[in-house]
Amino acid sequence: MTALPPKPPSRPDRVSLWQYAKLFKQDLLSAQPARLYRAWMAEFRTPFFRSYLLNQPELVKTVLKERPDDFPKSSRVSEGLRPLLGNSVFLTNGEVWKKQRRIIDPAFEGGRLRDTFPAIWHSAEAMVAHLDQNVGQDIEIEEKTSYAAADVIFRTLFSIPIEHEIASKVFSQFRDYQRSQPILNVAALLPMPKWMPRFFSRRTKETAASIRALITELTSARMAQIHAGTAPDDLATKIMTTADPETGEIFSTEEMVDQVAIFFLAGHETSASALAWTLYLMALYPEWQEKLAEEAQVLSEPDFSVVRQLPLSRDVFRESLRLYPPVPMMVRQSSQPETFRDRKIKRGAQMVLSPWHVHRHERLWDNPDGFDPTRWQSENGKQCQRDAYMPFSAGPRVCTGAGFAMVEGVILLSMILKHFKIEAVSGKEPVPVAHLTVRSKDGIWLRLARR
Repeated sequence: MTALPPKPPSRPDRVSLWQYAKLFKQDLLSAQPARLYRAWMAEFRTPFFRSYLLNQPELVKTVLKERPDDFPKSSRVSEGLRPLLGNSVFLTNGEVWKKQRRIIDPAFEGGRLRDTFPAIWHSAEAMVAHLDQNVGQDIEIEEKTSYAAADVIFRTLFSIPIEHEIASKVFSQFRDYQRSQPILNVAALLPMPKWMPRFFSRRTKETAASIRALITELTSARMAQIHAGTAPDDLATKIMTTADPETGEIFSTEEMVDQVAIFFLAGHETSASALAWTLYLMALYPEWQEKLAEEAQVLSEPDFSVVRQLPLSRDVFRESLRLYPPVPMMVRQSSQPETFRDRKIKRGAQMVLSPWHVHRHERLWDNPDGFDPTRWQSENGKQCQRDAYMPFSAGPRVCTGAGFAMVEGVILLSMILKHFKIEAVSGKEPVPVAHLTVRSKDGIWLRLARR
């Protein structure tokens, strides 16, 4: 029998609040009970608030698609990310968020994606050259995919490679930040008035401030280029010169720093996680690796039309996002009393949407824990893709860079497999854990050989 992809252990059904908080701090995924892979809805009680995990597709649709204004982003989640992300589009709600999306969204429309494709291609070539130096060695692939994903962000956003002095510093400091900062701060579990200090470590605060200072330097320099008429036509220029069609306002430098911070988080951290897990799956399933390597022979020059010639790579990447969604849980807050599945929900309750559990739900998917890229052509797979697949969230708050991420992931994956054979390192099976994204507890170790 083919081995299943690795999955974190589950905790017992009943634990004390103290035990749960301890498990939660160690890893968000293994702190959850196994019954959540079958439950349509689950309630978590603390002395301070109630939270509800929603797995039933109809409930997820209500919260994310049908009534998103009634379920804004939870302020409890923003507590942990505020030092780095400030007032970015990832954390805001209401009219502020709508204004931000009106300015940002045009930069990621189809035509702009075509324009940024050469930068993605050159990042893929650079990654191949980088990996070629490690052929025959045991390498921790998350470190390499982080490097490549950061390179994509800087090339497409600011037209500079990762080797640029400031880009290199941001990348280095962000690696420190993402390991020191959990996906949710302690404020997500405890009620804290606004005046009370937040429990960020000194390292977290200092690293976030340093990263923001570097981003401010890049953004200020770009603003000066825009005023001088010398700015390159990249994503940063597009966003910084786009006016809100309703108010005529553009982002200030400070507002743009907030947005660049989330672009780097969402476009680098999540892409790195997704690509690393996909490469591990290719090592685990060599027959699929060979199919993708053969398909990748169409890669010859940076022509956007080549993306349509990689359907197997797209299905494999999509399946990897199902098994290892980079953002495992999303939290919304009920703005009014609700009744879900005959349960009375009070205003202010936390509504947890879990791609990790919905994507592996035993009552929704055929072979939920198995790796099967062909599922996307089956009736069950097509139905689940519509109702139970949300690696980029869903509804109005769907990730604005979702299309960008799919192209980036497929091209980097295909380019790597065109040039290298990949094997897993014996004795180092990865264990998924949730930091800022779904990563491996002790890294993902692979060995590469040239084709």
